Amino acid sequence: MPTILTHGAHRTATAVQPGWLRISHWINVLAVLIMVTSGWRIYNASPLFDFRFTDSITLGGWLGGALQWHFAGMWLLAANGLFYLACNIGTRRMQSRFFPIRLAALASDTAAALRGKLTHADPRQYNSIQRLAYLFAVIVLALLILSGLALWKPVQFALLRDLFGGYEFTRRVHFFAMAGLVGFVVVHVAMVAIVPRTLLTMIRGR
Repeated sequence: MPTILTHGAHRTATAVQPGWLRISHWINVLAVLIMVTSGWRIYNASPLFDFRFTDSITLGGWLGGALQWHFAGMWLLAANGLFYLACNIGTRRMQSRFFPIRLAALASDTAAALRGKLTHADPRQYNSIQRLAYLFAVIVLALLILSGLALWKPVQFALLRDLFGGYEFTRRVHFFAMAGLVGFVVVHVAMVAIVPRTLLTMIRGR
């Protein structure tokens, strides 16, 4: 009996990511990849700024194809995002993992990160920088979905379009939200490269 209890306690202690989180994470990776690369192709058809994305890193082949991929990715991203939020709120994981964010702890963790001494001793606990980064990603994804709806159906979602400052300004909101998401992904991948066991926990859950 003591052996069984010890083994069970060990399994509980090493559990890091639940199955629903791992599934939604990898679906999100696919959806974001589709949305960003097809979005770059759409951007190239009517650039906002004086640059274009290289065609080799875009998806769709042409504007019509890119729009089809973008809409497919949009529904996948929106449905998966709602599932992710519902599970996080329902299990109270968001409350325990993402909050609170205290300024003193954020300043301390930022200073430690700049010195290369930010600890990742317990992957079940997020430090203040991780909490802020993941909340940033959730907010940026919400902005992408809402601004995308306003661009997709500017007449039907006229109120949403106007809240963003009109059609052209909505395009800019959508673009900068995309840039923020890509920036988050770059930092996220860099952190995974530094602490590779975080990738294993997102695959195995332990």
